[in-house]
Amino acid sequence: MSKSVGPTRKRDFHSANVAIIGLGRFGESLALELVAGGHQVLGVDLDEKIVQSMADRLTHVVSADTTDEETLKELGLADMDCAVVAIGADLEASILTTSLLLQLGIKQVWAKANSAAHGKILKQLGVHHVIFPELEMGRRVAHMVSGESLDYVQIDEDFVMVKSICPASFAGRSLAELKIRGTYEVTVVAFSHAGQPYQPAFPESVLNEGDLLVVAGRKKPLDNFVQLD
Repeated sequence: MSKSVGPTRKRDFHSANVAIIGLGRFGESLALELVAGGHQVLGVDLDEKIVQSMADRLTHVVSADTTDEETLKELGLADMDCAVVAIGADLEASILTTSLLLQLGIKQVWAKANSAAHGKILKQLGVHHVIFPELEMGRRVAHMVSGESLDYVQIDEDFVMVKSICPASFAGRSLAELKIRGTYEVTVVAFSHAGQPYQPAFPESVLNEGDLLVVAGRKKPLDNFVQLD
């Protein structure tokens, strides 16, 4: 059974209905970001203290056992646009909850994995998206700490986007002249002059020394590109 806390807000045309199951650090952060983006968020956690603490911060918050199929049905999870299983250390609860959500036919089911083995099981269940928050953050910070890039986002298994400093050798030259895509097999997506707002990159865009670049491409070519002087 479930215990509900918090007000219900009217959904607008552009918002999505998202259920976040597990309101630990990752689940809470995700839920609050979605609410800030104007989405309707149902937060679910077994811990009533956590539920009470989130009562005024999410659209709706419920204390419930999500390993129980009838409870999920009572909560109306089948009507959600998306569900994210952000359960932490309880591997059994994570897998069972995910399996039940998939059986309900939710359009998009995302699930947090705590290890490669956990992620493999989730993929075998048929989860649409498996998330590795700790692994992804570790990879991102490693690139920043090593000085390879100012920021690092993995889009797919072999496709990433980084923020880096324009090589001095590129200063005063346009992207068309530099032929970056053909030479380095990466694409400059946007750039920022001297702390100004980022702007889209076009062939006629001229780069200056110290510009910040947003560059996308496959891992190996991009790793080589960010090491240019």
